[in-house]
Amino acid sequence: MSITQQHLLDAYRAQHLGEPAPPAPGAQDWQVVREWRDRREFRAVLADRPAHGRLRQSLGRWLDPGRRATS
Repeated sequence: MSITQQHLLDAYRAQHLGEPAPPAPGAQDWQVVREWRDRREFRAVLADRPAHGRLRQSLGRWLDPGRRATS
Protein backbone atom coordinates (compact mmCIF):
# COMPACT_ATOMS: atom_id res chain seq x y z
CA MET A 1 0.00 0.00 0.00
CA SER A 2 1.40 3.37 -0.97
CA ILE A 3 1.49 6.37 1.33
CA THR A 4 -1.25 8.03 -0.72
CA GLN A 5 -3.52 5.01 -0.40
CA GLN A 6 -2.89 4.88 3.35
CA HIS A 7 -3.73 8.57 3.67
CA LEU A 8 -6.97 8.11 1.73
CA LEU A 9 -7.93 5.16 3.93
CA ASP A 10 -7.16 7.13 7.10
CA ALA A 11 -9.17 10.11 5.82
CA TYR A 12 -12.10 7.82 4.98
CA ARG A 13 -12.05 6.24 8.44
CA ALA A 14 -11.79 9.64 10.13
CA GLN A 15 -14.76 10.94 8.16
CA HIS A 16 -16.92 7.98 9.14
CA LEU A 17 -15.90 8.21 12.79
CA GLY A 18 -16.49 11.98 12.89
CA GLU A 19 -12.84 12.75 13.61
CA PRO A 20 -10.65 15.37 11.94
CA ALA A 21 -8.79 14.20 8.85
CA PRO A 22 -5.07 13.49 9.23
CA PRO A 23 -2.59 15.90 7.58
CA ALA A 24 -1.61 15.13 4.02
CA PRO A 25 1.68 13.25 3.56
CA GLY A 26 4.59 15.64 3.22
CA ALA A 27 2.66 18.63 4.59
CA GLN A 28 5.29 19.28 7.28
CA ASP A 29 8.45 18.14 5.49
CA TRP A 30 10.04 21.59 5.28
CA GLN A 31 9.41 22.26 8.96
CA VAL A 32 11.12 18.97 9.84
CA VAL A 33 14.11 19.85 7.64
CA ARG A 34 14.32 23.31 9.21
CA GLU A 35 14.21 21.89 12.75
CA TRP A 36 16.85 19.27 11.88
CA ARG A 37 19.15 21.95 10.45
CA ASP A 38 18.68 24.21 13.49
CA ARG A 39 19.43 21.31 15.84
CA ARG A 40 22.56 20.40 13.86
CA GLU A 41 23.77 24.00 14.02
CA PHE A 42 23.03 24.20 17.75
CA ARG A 43 25.06 21.05 18.37
CA ALA A 44 27.89 22.57 16.34
CA VAL A 45 27.87 25.60 18.64
CA LEU A 46 28.04 23.33 21.69
CA ALA A 47 31.05 21.61 20.10
CA ASP A 48 32.80 25.01 19.68
CA ARG A 49 32.25 25.20 15.93
CA PRO A 50 30.96 28.53 14.61
CA ALA A 51 27.26 28.99 13.90
CA HIS A 52 25.94 30.03 10.50
CA GLY A 53 22.68 31.36 9.10
CA ARG A 54 19.55 31.67 11.20
CA LEU A 55 21.12 30.33 14.37
CA ARG A 56 23.95 32.86 14.18
CA GLN A 57 21.46 35.69 13.69
CA SER A 58 19.38 34.48 16.65
CA LEU A 59 22.41 34.16 18.90
CA GLY A 60 23.61 37.59 17.79
CA ARG A 61 20.28 39.18 18.69
CA TRP A 62 20.19 37.38 22.02
CA LEU A 63 23.75 38.33 22.98
CA ASP A 64 23.48 41.92 21.68
CA PRO A 65 19.88 43.18 22.01
CA GLY A 66 20.78 46.53 20.38
CA ARG A 67 21.82 44.78 17.19
CA ARG A 68 19.27 44.61 14.38
CA ALA A 69 18.71 41.71 11.98
CA THR A 70 19.72 42.34 8.37
CA SER A 71 17.23 40.20 6.43
